[in-house]
Amino acid sequence: MPAARLSVVVTRRLPDAVEKRLGELFDVTLNTTDAPMSRADLAKALKTADVLVPTLNDRIDAGLIAQAGDRLKLIANYGAGVDHIDVHTARQHGILVSNTPGVSADDAADITVGLILAVTRRMPEGLAVMQAGNWDGWAPTALLGGRIAGRRLGILGMGRIGQAVARRATAFGMQIHYHNRKRLRPEIEEDFGATYWESLDQMVARMDVISINCPHTPSTFHLMNARRLKLMKPDAVIVNTSRGEVIDENALTRALRAGELAGAGLDVYENGADVNPRLRALNNVVLLPHMASATLEGRIEMGEKVILNIKTFDDGHRPPDQVVPAML
Repeated sequence: MPAARLSVVVTRRLPDAVEKRLGELFDVTLNTTDAPMSRADLAKALKTADVLVPTLNDRIDAGLIAQAGDRLKLIANYGAGVDHIDVHTARQHGILVSNTPGVSADDAADITVGLILAVTRRMPEGLAVMQAGNWDGWAPTALLGGRIAGRRLGILGMGRIGQAVARRATAFGMQIHYHNRKRLRPEIEEDFGATYWESLDQMVARMDVISINCPHTPSTFHLMNARRLKLMKPDAVIVNTSRGEVIDENALTRALRAGELAGAGLDVYENGADVNPRLRALNNVVLLPHMASATLEGRIEMGEKVILNIKTFDDGHRPPDQVVPAML
């Protein structure tokens, strides 16, 4: 008699190819509405499923995990970041957690460089002129931006994404600087011509562009606070494609409105979709709807990692991308 298939609940719509493969392998319940699941629906899924496949919008905290049934054995997160999951509590309840690391580094780096260009070359302002039909033709002093070649780029977090940003920025002629918990090996620094700064304060005070590429942890919450933002040069810009909580969004808004910073490019926000309206009103800010990883190729690769983690677990082995509290 064949073994019963794992019951898998997926909280959001995934690419068709991923959902099809999940359905072939497991007893899968899909969210065909693609609306975020309520807390009550998440609690029900935790009680009835063997595996939950959440996304970053699903806060799986200690209270929800305490309601999990005896069946739930794996939370196979669709995404690399797991700060929305209480991994410690899950571990205490015998529930494994896995993620999908290393998939979106190049995609996020592309958007990061795109934001740097968009802010420094005032692309949204030019787009607004064209869309409003207000362009009267070329003029020598119209919409003057600045070239990025020769500018100092300070990367906060030199992991996979940070290094991918450095690789692209080097091709544009930018000077690479970085701050990291651990200094990179000399050969990696040499590849990028990168300068390591042990002091974040000293780095941000000297950079033309700051790129946030570190995860959100208790130690990185508001790492770019009001004090550090004031250290930046008034003609500098800041770009964030990592986690919104790393920047004090209210302090950033005040600095931009006061002319203490030249501009910002943001793909993530401290309060999710609840973006400060004063920030949206500024013309020296480029705002994107959390789309750094939004490529079809990347999202399918993420799904393949989720499937591999579930299948490996189903075969009685440790998921290859298991997250343990010591890693956080």
